[in-house]
Amino acid sequence: MTDRPVRRGALWGAVAWTLGVLALLIALPLAARDRLPEQVATHWSGSSPDGSMSLTAAALFPAGIWLLVALAVAAVFRFRPGQARGHFAAVLAATGVLLTGAQTSIVHANLDRDRWQDAAPMGIEVVLIIVAAGAAGVLAWFATRAVAPAGGTDSAATARPATTLKVPAGARLVWLSHAANPWMQVTAAVLGLGAIAVVLIAASGLSGPNWFTAVTLAVGAVVLLLSSSVQVRVTAAGLHVGFGPFGWPARRFAPGDLLSARAERRTAGQAGGWGYRINNRGTTVMLRGGDCLVVRTLRGSDFAVSVDDAERGAAL
Repeated sequence: MTDRPVRRGALWGAVAWTLGVLALLIALPLAARDRLPEQVATHWSGSSPDGSMSLTAAALFPAGIWLLVALAVAAVFRFRPGQARGHFAAVLAATGVLLTGAQTSIVHANLDRDRWQDAAPMGIEVVLIIVAAGAAGVLAWFATRAVAPAGGTDSAATARPATTLKVPAGARLVWLSHAANPWMQVTAAVLGLGAIAVVLIAASGLSGPNWFTAVTLAVGAVVLLLSSSVQVRVTAAGLHVGFGPFGWPARRFAPGDLLSARAERRTAGQAGGWGYRINNRGTTVMLRGGDCLVVRTLRGSDFAVSVDDAERGAAL
């Protein structure tokens, strides 16, 4: 197994983000059309509005810019995948936050005004939008940095005891691998977009704050995102399993804490479902059916993680 699930999840997450931002850009002004003037202020000079657009144009113009950015990113990604992935994610995240934040501010400034010239002045919200866009870009870049691909796996046996690798004198071996569940990543993106939509609707003045819904969606998105992928590292210091795009939180096992390691084929049914599961077989991080790296601790419990090239990791 290669890094295709990781790439597939990232691509579908980008698609969900693109469509969600597009929907917000169009829906925000149209949802408030009964409370907006026919022409809405879209540009300010200092604290006074000095430019306007029709309501339809105000909805479609930023949406058009967003589509152009998304298409440009998709075109470049088609010919330059791999290491540039983080840059593409940063552009999409920062631009999406910038445009939706600006659209929210425009709706809020024009809400319940008779003329666009009477729109509320822009102030600290401009700074907040720029800061939020920059933060989103940085987080997206860190979250989508390329993960080192793992080698192939052998699927002939159900459970395979680890073979011992011979390490030359003075050499240090490091084994890196990863796995991801694309559908969990997409679901996390959808929940995150839902939380953003609730916050933006409240910020635009269309409704009152609904913090319970926003927090519930945001927590669900974070939990799913953290449990949708793993990065596994085996070194002389032991086993390190990092969760989510940032590799945090993490579980660590020192060599002295482990009795044995093996590669074993497991299914979601055996693990009790997807994600982080605890049952009579121990703890399993189940992201896809197939080979798992399974270690037995001194306490007699098993910790398993579905990951590429599990047999080689167990051998170390």
